[in-house]
Amino acid sequence: CPEYVQSRQDEILAAVGEHIWITVASMVVGTLVAFALALAVRRLRRIENPVLGVSTVLYTIPSLALFSLLLPIFGLSSRTVIVGLVLYSLTILVRGMLTGLDGIPADVHEAAVGMGYGGVRLLWQVELPLALPTIFAALRVAAVSTVALTTVGVIVGHGGLGNVIFQGLRSNFRPEVLTASVLCVVLALVADLVLLGFQRMATPWRRGAA
Repeated sequence: CPEYVQSRQDEILAAVGEHIWITVASMVVGTLVAFALALAVRRLRRIENPVLGVSTVLYTIPSLALFSLLLPIFGLSSRTVIVGLVLYSLTILVRGMLTGLDGIPADVHEAAVGMGYGGVRLLWQVELPLALPTIFAALRVAAVSTVALTTVGVIVGHGGLGNVIFQGLRSNFRPEVLTASVLCVVLALVADLVLLGFQRMATPWRRGAA
């Protein structure tokens, strides 16, 4: 419905802006938290099962229940949605990062140690670059999932395009629902392509091999 899009352009752009802000903030915080947890698990293997188990349990909690539990702590704000989305992303990101870091060939690791690499230098210059393809694969899945789950933030009034979808459903105005739904799909595709672009820039040796 071009007339709807034209007449409600400001409202749609505001919803898209909020949707992007919540998604990006959730992904940044979730990536940092997941990376810290992955490093902790690599250092203390005995906490691997508890960390992965808790992240999996959090992912199974219905969004309505999780946001309701977070509401008394963070109130009716975008922080409630961001914290919830971060918790949901951990099960994907932590597993992906661990898989990437643990998948480095033993001979490569031993050769790097033999050349004097150790500690932080070994992590940043050898292990992390080799694990990037697997890590980016997890990031792409988490990003698409986060774009979709952001709409559930309408529960606390901060759902981005979810607010538009809810308004359309409440008024039975299909163009409003369809427009917001299509924009959600577009945002998910854009997020996936952006991360794919970052992956190619961060792993130039893979382009050379191709």
